[in-house]
Amino acid sequence: MELIYDIVIVGGGPAALSAAIYAGRAELKTIVLERQRVGGQIMGTYDVDNYPGFPEGISGPELTGRMEAQARRFGAEFSTENVKRVEREGEINLAFTDRNVYRCPAVIFAVGAGPRKLEVPGEQELRGRGVSYCATCDAPFFKDKSVVVVGGGDTAFKEGLFTAKFARSLLFVVRSEDFKAERIYQTQARNNPKISFETGTVVAAINGEKKVESVTLKNLKTGAERNHSCEGVFVFIGHVPETDFLCNLFPVDCGGHLETDLKMMTNIPGIFAIGDARKHSYRQIATAVGEGAAAALEAQEYIERKIVDSQWVSPKRTD
Repeated sequence: MELIYDIVIVGGGPAALSAAIYAGRAELKTIVLERQRVGGQIMGTYDVDNYPGFPEGISGPELTGRMEAQARRFGAEFSTENVKRVEREGEINLAFTDRNVYRCPAVIFAVGAGPRKLEVPGEQELRGRGVSYCATCDAPFFKDKSVVVVGGGDTAFKEGLFTAKFARSLLFVVRSEDFKAERIYQTQARNNPKISFETGTVVAAINGEKKVESVTLKNLKTGAERNHSCEGVFVFIGHVPETDFLCNLFPVDCGGHLETDLKMMTNIPGIFAIGDARKHSYRQIATAVGEGAAAALEAQEYIERKIVDSQWVSPKRTD
């Protein structure tokens, strides 16, 4: 079925929800297409403590739930659909999902990013059997067990600190000799008697038959390897943008982060990119929300110009 909207937002994280709020307030017919669940990556975050306005912190699901409710209040629609490709018909965009085709002058890509894998033996085979990329989802399953957390950034430390509430012991394995996480998280981790660290080290393999039994640790200076017994491995080494389906539009940035100007528009008029999929994004909830607002405001101006030039008749205006 072909459906007509002013703005189609692909993705459902904070950037997308912010764009939906602003687009809805502008009385543009707007739909958010999310292939899984609205909320994005922070649905797996148990405690967001750096988003302004919540001095006591707030859970990821509660924060995005409030954002979604606000977007719906302003008329934005939501649908669980996987956008498989986007094509251009003149200056109009066609977004193809598994069920519908959406015709619109403006598309905002807020597709986010998926977890980067270690790409080591045993990782894929033991995924879901001790290997995880979401502590909020899986940490409670490792009560009184030994776990390894791979990564040294904010996400690794925040999720590791959460996991340590359940685990018997937790080992951080960090490639570099120092950590990239904020000092407050480093201090909390160092003060936790359950937590220890291996720096200048990588996980060379994840071992086990039916479940994780150990990891092979490799020292990058000496090349020495040793086995470390554990029952769980949590991997937080960054994310890869989910842009593979856009290679026809952006062959130079195929599968990578999308380049935009300061108003979040790509080199294709009417197509915007925000959040973790955008080049030079800070990948923070607060900045993602700002990018979503900027994209929606610029999309509004773009559509208004087309209405004035009689190149687009808003479906909202004809309801």
